[in-house]
Amino acid sequence: MRVADQSTSPLRSVVRHENRSDIDAIYRLTQRAFAGKPYSGGDEQDLINALRDDGALTLSLVAEDCGVVVGYAAISPALAADGTNGWYALGPIAVDPARQRRGIGGDLINDSMNRLIALQARGCIVLGDTGYYPRHGFVPRPDLAPKDQPAQHYMIRSLNGETPQTVVAFHPTFQMTGTA
Repeated sequence: MRVADQSTSPLRSVVRHENRSDIDAIYRLTQRAFAGKPYSGGDEQDLINALRDDGALTLSLVAEDCGVVVGYAAISPALAADGTNGWYALGPIAVDPARQRRGIGGDLINDSMNRLIALQARGCIVLGDTGYYPRHGFVPRPDLAPKDQPAQHYMIRSLNGETPQTVVAFHPTFQMTGTA
């Protein structure tokens, strides 16, 4: 649980696994979070549903405040070019625009990484803001980005102390929706 230091009302959020009754709220939240963003294809909510339908959500976490879904993070399997297992991808990750900059996204990322460590994961990849994700242990690795990805936004976080030496790609579902 996190209590944010906001002068308005304090935010209390709990990170938990999604349940079926969260699916519509996750869809709407993700639409709002990515609406009008220059880096968004506008289909992130559809990607989440496609990953769910393909059985490719290793973790599907929500941040909840007083029974309302205010944040979401997806973790899916990733594919290492050298065939090693234990790689995952973070994203999409979304926070209600009215609740951003209050630590909810960080809570979702940290909780996700702790859960992956418990699964003995090697590491996690993400495409995103190189000014934000390094705060959560991600390291820009444009040299390891898949050819079809924007290398300047590709980052990896090792979870077992190994330095990755291979390209790690997103789950094929990302290509089918055109998101990654």
